[in-house]
Amino acid sequence: MIFKAPLRALAKIPPLREMIRIYRMSGQWLRRHMPKRLLPRTILIIVLPMIILQSMMAYLFMQKHWETVTKRLSQAVVGEIAATISILESYPQDANFETVTSIAARDMKLSVSVLPLTPLPSPRPKPFFSLLDRALSEEIRSQIGRPFWIDTVGRSQFVEIRILLKKNVLRVITRRSQTYASNSHIFLVWMVGTSLVLLGVALLFLRNQVRPIQQLANAMESFGKGHQVDDFRPRGAEEVRRASTAFQRMSRRIERQIEQRTIMLAGVSHDLRTILTRFRLQLALLGDNEDTQELSRDVREMNNMLEAYLAFARGDGDEVATDVDISAIVEDMETDAGAGGVETASSYAGDPIARVKESAFRRCLTNLVANAARHATRVEISGTHERGWLTVSVDDNGPGIPEEDRPAAFRPFHRFDEGRNLDQSGTGLGLTIARDIARGHGGDLTLEDSPLGGLRAVVRLPD
Repeated sequence: MIFKAPLRALAKIPPLREMIRIYRMSGQWLRRHMPKRLLPRTILIIVLPMIILQSMMAYLFMQKHWETVTKRLSQAVVGEIAATISILESYPQDANFETVTSIAARDMKLSVSVLPLTPLPSPRPKPFFSLLDRALSEEIRSQIGRPFWIDTVGRSQFVEIRILLKKNVLRVITRRSQTYASNSHIFLVWMVGTSLVLLGVALLFLRNQVRPIQQLANAMESFGKGHQVDDFRPRGAEEVRRASTAFQRMSRRIERQIEQRTIMLAGVSHDLRTILTRFRLQLALLGDNEDTQELSRDVREMNNMLEAYLAFARGDGDEVATDVDISAIVEDMETDAGAGGVETASSYAGDPIARVKESAFRRCLTNLVANAARHATRVEISGTHERGWLTVSVDDNGPGIPEEDRPAAFRPFHRFDEGRNLDQSGTGLGLTIARDIARGHGGDLTLEDSPLGGLRAVVRLPD
């Protein structure tokens, strides 16, 4: 808090404001283009510093070692050429200069020939990387100081030098290795080769370290969708094993809690259904009259309420997710809604097969379609399965639910005073059960405005 005011004052300075803007834009660009997964990010953390380090080492080597060695070799060759020129101009020679050429060939490893006085050839185009040309040219200018012509391109293994003398032209041919550090590439090859080997070993071990984290993430995602994760085992580093063990303990606690709740609900259901069965028998013995009809309606309503409460408390139970034809379920929903005299339509696009808990998913869509059909004259059911998501929408032209009241529609036992009841029994559990089923699959249920003018219920599940 103390430094905010000075920082805001500094941010008003135009150069600093521009620097802050560039910094923020750079951060946004990095966030957009950086890898999102752990393994690519870790590889980038290892590879990028290695590339920078190798580049700096290669530059320093080329700049210092390579250039220095080439300069020293060029100095030595040019010094030998300068000594040859001094001998030619200071001492009498035989007609064919055989003595000088033999000494140069034997002692200096130079192929020397003395040519008649003619103009030097026109300069050849310089290569892009002309380190040898620069070094030789500088040494000839400093040590000999006469017009010259060099060719380092025409012959790959040799260098030709011509120097204009007073009465002749001295032609010298020498091996490139005598003037140029030609073995420097060995260092680069070893540097790059060893780096690739070490990088490969590092990536192999890194992949083995990241794999347990990926397996843990997949297991947690599968458990969140309601799938079985019996084949998951803790692996990897100690921290990953601790997280995996904590996940296993948590999943077992949740499974035990669901199992205990299911057993308790089974007992409650058995006891209450026994009582309701006795009521039905007693009503049957009393005969059919106006009083028994009212009591029968009450018993049926109690039975419906009991089933709704148990369905809400039971959730998905122990049902296992399987590959289900969703397009067939959508067609069944259209048929069920049309049986009640409501105008219906359905459509489906994408892969019809999805992995869901079939009974629970049917219950979810049944609640939504029945609610729409009860309060509307037209219902449209549409499904899509693409890009890893299954989406089913139920539209109607009914009265809808105001946007501010939609969060309350998911509360258990909540009923609206006007408009729509949310399930057939009137207990206020229809949307609550549907949303619990959707979330049990790792997805969600949302309410929106429908293009038909009523309510749109959207179930979106990950594949």
